[in-house]
Amino acid sequence: MRFLKNNGLTLALMAMFAASLLGHWLTGWRVAVEDLQRHGQPSIGALAYLADPAFLSTLFENWESEFLQMSVYVVLTAYLVQRGSSESKDPDAPERDVLPSRAAKAPPLARARGGAGWLYAHSLGIALALLFVASFILHWTFSAQEAAQAALEHGATPPTLLAYLADAQLWFESFQNWQSEFLSTAVLVVLSIFLRQKNSPESKPVAAPNDKTGA
Repeated sequence: MRFLKNNGLTLALMAMFAASLLGHWLTGWRVAVEDLQRHGQPSIGALAYLADPAFLSTLFENWESEFLQMSVYVVLTAYLVQRGSSESKDPDAPERDVLPSRAAKAPPLARARGGAGWLYAHSLGIALALLFVASFILHWTFSAQEAAQAALEHGATPPTLLAYLADAQLWFESFQNWQSEFLSTAVLVVLSIFLRQKNSPESKPVAAPNDKTGA
């Protein structure tokens, strides 16, 4: 029970992720089967669909936009502020992180000097950025494979992986997700100035004035 209490947020989010991924897979498979039937082509099994470039392209297309949103948000909030927002640091507060740390219980890398200390101090943004890059590469790769399959079906020359990097379809798929991620983040930043969610660390205290900045 203590494990569930201490890890409830992660467990709930991962359970919702798994349920959504299952729904993405099964509904995508049904759409693919129906499309193949309309064109008089052999059907595809549910397990085989897991390796289909069309499925994998959409999967990593979504992961890409989420990791981009989070990496940009983490880095921007380190340097930019929005007065009154619980999602912003307080511009009038003293510098929170003085490195290298002298706290006895600080992680060893927080007390390190030089490159190791710098990397640790920026490790969250770096990790999220690397996850974005990896997801983008996978989206690009599988989207290119899907485009190549479509080209062969229509008797056209399939694009190379490198040539597909300049294809409008790839960037159409990316930008349609990126814009929604940046909009939703900006809306959250602004709404947290005026609205509250009781007991949430993402919200200011319910009784806090609107100009209070930070949670």
